[in-house]
Amino acid sequence: MPNRRPLLAAALLFPALARAQAPEPWPSRPVRILLAYPPGGSTDVLARALAERLAAAIPGSNFVVENRPGGAAVLGTQVAAQAAPDGYTIALGNNQTHAANAAMLRDLPYRPVEDFTPIFRLAEVHHALVVPANSPARTLADLAERGRTQGITYASSGVGSASHVIAESFVRREGLKATHVPYRGGAQAVTDTVGGVVDAFVSTWPQVVTLVQGGRLRCLGIGAPARLPELPAVPSFAEAGAPYMAVDAWFGLFGPARTPAAVVEKLAAVLPGLLAAPEMSARLASLGFTAAPMGPAEFAAFQKAELARWAELVALTGIRIEG
Repeated sequence: MPNRRPLLAAALLFPALARAQAPEPWPSRPVRILLAYPPGGSTDVLARALAERLAAAIPGSNFVVENRPGGAAVLGTQVAAQAAPDGYTIALGNNQTHAANAAMLRDLPYRPVEDFTPIFRLAEVHHALVVPANSPARTLADLAERGRTQGITYASSGVGSASHVIAESFVRREGLKATHVPYRGGAQAVTDTVGGVVDAFVSTWPQVVTLVQGGRLRCLGIGAPARLPELPAVPSFAEAGAPYMAVDAWFGLFGPARTPAAVVEKLAAVLPGLLAAPEMSARLASLGFTAAPMGPAEFAAFQKAELARWAELVALTGIRIEG
């Protein structure tokens, strides 16, 4: 009778090998959401709200926000680009990290298109120009006149940030004498604007909405198509005579290049419902964000169009970042 022991051993071994080689279901360990900005800003608020709700929407998952600020949002974005494409590192990028930086940095150490996999566009947000509550400028025209005659200081969330580009376009088009005061993120810029350390700041609306509503900042214009219902006295930039300042910020998720399609598909399937859920919709609205869902293919095409758009804006202002 033939020896059955090798056959029995193989039968026991091969299923074990198959189980050992089968890929683990994603996610089987914490997923980090890399953020190229410091804590406290609007992007950080969005990232943490998103992490909390993704963890609730995907059973057994854990999403952790990791702040990696520095170098005009280059540092954290470069870390994301160089991460293993296994689905456990996702970048929350925006118009700066994945569009404008390509026009402003000569030696950008990552490629916004080739080094990333667009996953999903999440939201967009308007920019607003704010001044201290006791500022003598009550309109955008007042601020422009003061800039032409006396000179002004303006804050930004960093050299080359959207707040810098938009404010500098105002300075150049209106012929103002102005001193740029860059900060590492928007939180301290807001604090110093409230305190009168600087004369003006072009901020994302979520960062200043409660301060404007509470009377601690005065808003002279906002990049919305029309006046906001909650602030009927604040004109749009177009209405205030500066339509060129109406440049929205946008936010989306990117994986490193070659992120598994199954991970992209799972996130893209979950995110529309997550953004539309009443609690998340209310949370976004309370922070000044507008949900702007866009799937992977559409988001990829949108990003390429934004690269061209920001290249034009940067060329107009002449802003460059030395790497």
